[in-house]
Amino acid sequence: MGIGNVSIALPKGTGPIDFYIKNLGFGPQLRICRMGSLLCLGVGTHQTINLLSGHSEKTSNNLAEVTFETSDVGRLRLYLESRGVQTGQIIDVPRSRHFSLTDPEGHHIGFIQYIGEDRYSYSENQLSSRIIHAGFVVQDRAAEDKFYKDILGFHVYWHGGMKEGEDNWVDMQVPDGTDWIEYMLRVAPDASHKTLGVMNHIALGVPDIHAAQQQLIKNGWKSTEEPKIGRDGKWQLNLYDPDETRVELMEFKPTKEPCCSAYTGPHPGPPH
Repeated sequence: MGIGNVSIALPKGTGPIDFYIKNLGFGPQLRICRMGSLLCLGVGTHQTINLLSGHSEKTSNNLAEVTFETSDVGRLRLYLESRGVQTGQIIDVPRSRHFSLTDPEGHHIGFIQYIGEDRYSYSENQLSSRIIHAGFVVQDRAAEDKFYKDILGFHVYWHGGMKEGEDNWVDMQVPDGTDWIEYMLRVAPDASHKTLGVMNHIALGVPDIHAAQQQLIKNGWKSTEEPKIGRDGKWQLNLYDPDETRVELMEFKPTKEPCCSAYTGPHPGPPH
């Protein structure tokens, strides 16, 4: 299991779309949309960023959906229903099958099964070829753990916080892969749109953060932050689309010991 695609809600206008195509380099080719009338940008084989354009109002969570790839959506759906999880119907489209649901805190989650080969031609300006995690605000960790840990089999990959002994982030890794979701804890219920844009985010894996920064500059990106080593020991660089949604660039492996806890699972890497 791993992240198949992420959907990001955008307001009206082309500014955010230009950010993903020009600055991040996902284009100029567009993927055929598998899940409805979305603008789909290929990240790599079986991974897309789906831009839901035309929203007239800012949403409380611009990260509209996180979809995980699985080998058998029918079997997974039956299993989830046997555990009391309410799911949507399976939708069959060319070369894939998928269904969606909402987790205990109302986040939209999907599962997709790809059928057949999918050849992807990478862009020379593309910053990353791999989505490695997605993060969203969690108020009730115990409720989320019942779904992701107890039912789906995710496990804690790393956890830590801005202060020792305090968790602000809990990384829940898929049971048979290296991708993860990140619980963003201790976020005020009345957090601003800007704060929610920081918390509800996606992360793109890169082998060298400084090389990625130089490619960003070549792509026309204006520097707002510099790369830094996070509390998890990995180099990272935070970017923000014009609607304030954070896109985090992160090296696949740590370069120093993380704070707070040791890693408990394998690290991701570039797609083969």
